[in-house]
Amino acid sequence: MTKFKRFWMYVFLILAAAVSIFPFLWILVSSTNLSKDVSNGRLLPGAQLIQNFQHLTEQINLGQALWNSGRIAVITTVLALLVASLAGYGFEIYRSRAKDIVFNILLLSMMIPFASLMVPLYRMFAQFSGTLPFIGVDTVASVILPTFTTAFLIFFFRQSTKMFPRELLEAGRIDGLSELGLFFRVYLPTMKTTYAAGAIITFMSSWNNYLWPLVVLQSPEKRTIPLLISNLGSSYSPDYGMIMVAIVISTLPTALVFFLMQKHFVAGMTGSVK
Repeated sequence: MTKFKRFWMYVFLILAAAVSIFPFLWILVSSTNLSKDVSNGRLLPGAQLIQNFQHLTEQINLGQALWNSGRIAVITTVLALLVASLAGYGFEIYRSRAKDIVFNILLLSMMIPFASLMVPLYRMFAQFSGTLPFIGVDTVASVILPTFTTAFLIFFFRQSTKMFPRELLEAGRIDGLSELGLFFRVYLPTMKTTYAAGAIITFMSSWNNYLWPLVVLQSPEKRTIPLLISNLGSSYSPDYGMIMVAIVISTLPTALVFFLMQKHFVAGMTGSVK
């Protein structure tokens, strides 16, 4: 590649990076300004960060909201990885014509929008409220159960399992491991990059989930952070500086998870098996 082409390639990449980063920088800068400064499009940092944070803690129970979101996201991620990896492992390692038909039907479910399932799901959980209150409407379980695994995640694990070395399974069987032992002691440690990628995808999706928790969570003390941020912006005269502080705080956990597992995420998405 000539120096001239390389120069324009770097110019394009710098411009693309600037466009991608600008919204995040604007949110950070806006969290330090007054609401009127945010409305006027001020792009310089202010001195109102602490004041905006104090107003936020006065408006909502921030700690409770973060606890609700964190608890739901962690439980959902753990269950999703366990169920999806077991399903993907079983579909690929123990292949049969019947299993392939079931898997194809499972993939077809990805074409159904979740919004069309909300009414029957809500009616089902409403019926459970009378008999099984711990999984009825307005419970943590009602948020987790419909979303703790997806057809995409099962598909993702099955595709990654295609590159899993089958010789390890044969060696484990020779050593006397059971089928579950092979999964937990051979497959799971070998596919750690795939688990990391799946964990990031699931955690971020669960943390940012808005529509279903809005429908099923009715008590204010059980609301997650996206619901409370939405409520802050629905007032007659919203405080944009306070809202930006809330957005920054709600973004930190997902950003931390992504940056801590970034290398594993890239390896998992490219199909690397170690």
